[in-house]
Amino acid sequence: MLELRNVTKTVGAVEHIRDVSLTLQHGSLNVLLGPTLSGKTSLMRLMAGLDVPTSGSVWFDGHDVTGMPVQKRKIAMVYQQFINYPAMSVYENIASPLRVAGAEQGKIDSQVREAAALLKLTPYLDRTPLSLSGGQQQRTALARAIVKNASLVLLDEPLANLDYKLREELRAELPRIFAAAGTIFVYATTEPHEALLLGGNTATLSEGRITQFGPTIDVFRKPVDLVTARTFADPPLNTIVLAKKGADFLLEGGVKLPVPSELVGIADGNYTIGFQPHHLSLERPNASAVPVRAKVTITEITGSESFIHLDFADVRWVMLTHGIRDFETDEVVEVFIDPRHIIVFDEHGRAVTAPKLAA
Repeated sequence: MLELRNVTKTVGAVEHIRDVSLTLQHGSLNVLLGPTLSGKTSLMRLMAGLDVPTSGSVWFDGHDVTGMPVQKRKIAMVYQQFINYPAMSVYENIASPLRVAGAEQGKIDSQVREAAALLKLTPYLDRTPLSLSGGQQQRTALARAIVKNASLVLLDEPLANLDYKLREELRAELPRIFAAAGTIFVYATTEPHEALLLGGNTATLSEGRITQFGPTIDVFRKPVDLVTARTFADPPLNTIVLAKKGADFLLEGGVKLPVPSELVGIADGNYTIGFQPHHLSLERPNASAVPVRAKVTITEITGSESFIHLDFADVRWVMLTHGIRDFETDEVVEVFIDPRHIIVFDEHGRAVTAPKLAA
């Protein structure tokens, strides 16, 4: 078990990590999700022992390893920018951690070839890394991490340079490989959809702090605050500030959006509602969906899907819809908001939950 206890990392006057406490179990897949400069790499370096926290401590299986150098920890780390030994063959690159550990040749050979087959490197084992493509070099670095049999594996956006098909295959395979070994697996990404594809647990990061940690699907569906909801949305989360009065939220033009039944008892006042782009639609999804009229600003057609950028009451929204939808700029369209899928936040940006019943 890896534990970060109130860890802070300051460089000069800049706080890179702020009071992070986190517990990761053996055999678990854990995603660090956040935009660039949110603190993902800084947090990984503290986990690995490459950096020492300014305050707080790092524990592994009940032992304080805060000051222990990385060389004495059983970890593997792979970056987006691959690192290989240029003078060694691909085979020897993959085998290097096993040779350092003193493994016998038969074990080295079988594990190297198994990892090479998984990552489609078998035809290249006799080549040097510099003769390979960037994707093949990254796969070599990943294979070396696999055979190391580390207790903690840290992958910092490792698939960004690979082609789409291989990325999808590895997203499915890597968690299974490391979980079977009882490894703590930590994967950093800027992409919400990648976190959802990987599953496991997700920690959302913003400005050096963890805003939420838990099962990935729970963090996505039930964010504790507006910062987390925005971190876990790509395209961006649609939001609007409006007033609640009785059983309705009041939208521009006298449109009433029913308050979700479990939240009807919250106090009247101003709230922010948020909803994902795919929960805004051109067709009415159900009887409770509410129509609003919005102006098209941009249409992006990707082939199988279209992103429609809208202006509603001077607020920008994005709608994700299937198929080709080619609207003219400034065209007014009717779109539907499904109140079943809205998330409600208070004036401080905290998610609103159902009011407690009196005893």
